[in-house]
Amino acid sequence: MNAMTQTEITRPQTILTDEITSGADYEIVRKVIETISETYQDQPSLETLAADVGMEPTALQKLFTRWAGLSPKGFLQAVTLDHARRLLASDLPLLDTAYELGLSGPGRLHDLFVTHEAMSPGEYKAKGLGLTMRYGFHVCPFGLALVMTTDRGLAGLAFCDPGGEAAALADMQGRWPNADYSEDLTATAPYAARIFNPANWRSDQPLKVVLIGTDFQVSVWNALLQIPMGKALAYSDIATKIGRPDAPRAVGAAVGANPVSFVVPCHRAVGKSGALTGYHWGLTRKKAILGWEAGQLCAE
Repeated sequence: MNAMTQTEITRPQTILTDEITSGADYEIVRKVIETISETYQDQPSLETLAADVGMEPTALQKLFTRWAGLSPKGFLQAVTLDHARRLLASDLPLLDTAYELGLSGPGRLHDLFVTHEAMSPGEYKAKGLGLTMRYGFHVCPFGLALVMTTDRGLAGLAFCDPGGEAAALADMQGRWPNADYSEDLTATAPYAARIFNPANWRSDQPLKVVLIGTDFQVSVWNALLQIPMGKALAYSDIATKIGRPDAPRAVGAAVGANPVSFVVPCHRAVGKSGALTGYHWGLTRKKAILGWEAGQLCAE
């Protein structure tokens, strides 16, 4: 494995408009989401949230609404754990939340269109031997995105905060320790631009994804790809869907091992009670992704 030190990793690029993808914006939004998650029962006011991040209330309102498509108050009601437990048990939880908040419903349900294939069992067992992985870090709506590609398509997508690049790269390299790794922003930037810009989500030009895992893991990831934006499924329901109703824990492990986060929407998998459970890249980021998706649905 071609190990990389922190100093060898190129500074992430901004691949969307600076207005919605600056690292500073995400840091502010992340802090607000954390405050909401910890104090949602107190229904913190806009003034309180703004004071916590050192901003004027009006400025925070504009920044947060631009980023998420919902106001801080709307986001609080849409993705706090209390609401999630009650609404995620329904068929269209985030969409129902949008209607509950009095927001206009979406004109159409859109999502990231992908076409995917799985590597053969032999290729998986080789742990990446003979495979060249090109990678790059890019600023996205959820912090920094580590995008990894092969000649066959997108193979990895991970997240981290500034300063966590080396750890995120090591995590992904550990999945395919025998592969060769090459930092190549030219190769990864088009994928990042496609993934995080809903305007580029087109069914006639599907994103090519290659899934590298065991047969069981790939079956779980295929099931995740069938969960549309605005919906969620419990691990037990996913287990039933793939014909393994006796294996919800194994399904949970496969969901956690998903190497193509966001594109293969493991953030839409929830606990049996409907509660938001752990996420490999942080529960706050999972809430942020769900809220961002709710904002995309409500924006149309």
